[in-house]
Amino acid sequence: MKKFIAVSLVAIASGFSTAAISAGEFGTAAEAKAMLEKAVVAVKANKAAALGQFAKGEGGFRDRDLYPFCGGPDGNFSAHPSLTGKSMKDLMSKANEPIGAKLYEAAKEGSIAEVPYMWPRPGTTEPVQKYSYVTKIGDQVCAVGYYK
Repeated sequence: MKKFIAVSLVAIASGFSTAAISAGEFGTAAEAKAMLEKAVVAVKANKAAALGQFAKGEGGFRDRDLYPFCGGPDGNFSAHPSLTGKSMKDLMSKANEPIGAKLYEAAKEGSIAEVPYMWPRPGTTEPVQKYSYVTKIGDQVCAVGYYK
């Protein structure tokens, strides 16, 4: 019985440590929402500087797989690590899902919505479940996404 308990405790402990390592590798929903809230403050304070920081991942606006991205009134990315200047509004998933249009539709000034879609993790090609918290700040639609 003691051996069974010891083996069980080791299995439980190793499961916790594996979960802790996995949780640390990627951003969480709470961290994504906090980053978006920080991005809102930055855009309100100085839109041009904030968008520049978002695109470059500076000022604490890049954490593992978390980063803010924004689209302007023209539908193009005004800030993104690799897509700035390209169409955000026309962004489609590999499953032909209108991600950009959903983000623009859900974005409302003063509130944060959550939009689900399928998208590959950075460095991979296979789409997995991703959610983006999105809001509108003046003429900008800004979001931070996290993976489930």
